[in-house]
Amino acid sequence: MTGVVQKLEITFKEIARTRMVDVPILNSALRVETVGFREWDGRWIGVLVTPWMINLVLLPGQEVTLVPLALDEKKMWSFPSGDYEFMGLNEPAIGTCHICSLISPVMEFDTHDEAVSVAQEIMLGLFSTQKTTDELATRIDGARLKGESISQQNMSRRDFLRMPFLGG
Repeated sequence: MTGVVQKLEITFKEIARTRMVDVPILNSALRVETVGFREWDGRWIGVLVTPWMINLVLLPGQEVTLVPLALDEKKMWSFPSGDYEFMGLNEPAIGTCHICSLISPVMEFDTHDEAVSVAQEIMLGLFSTQKTTDELATRIDGARLKGESISQQNMSRRDFLRMPFLGG
């Protein structure tokens, strides 16, 4: 794990321990963990799992920075699976990074391992060129309407990122 990814995890562990204490949307089964970070275009991309959200996070690289985004500003980043809208996060301990909200709140996960598994699938799907299918969207929407966990749906490794909440 690179220094910037370690800083991200350490910073969000501190946020969980301090600012997020007693916030009602916390899932006590989850903890802060960075998942699947890899170098991409001179930057680092991966998934941040916390007890309140799961986000894609784009971090600066050693020689490639990120432009800070204003509070209401968004930036599209293109990956093999499609284009995704990111917002800025300017946390003093980690500096500028861009985040793409995926799941919030994260109450549908029963265990931390489930959330990490979903994060791993997201990273696999992010770099896939397969697109969303109507059948998959129908299955996921049906599960949500029935109150079933999306993490318990029978889907292939690449199906997860093709889910509707990412607009893929």
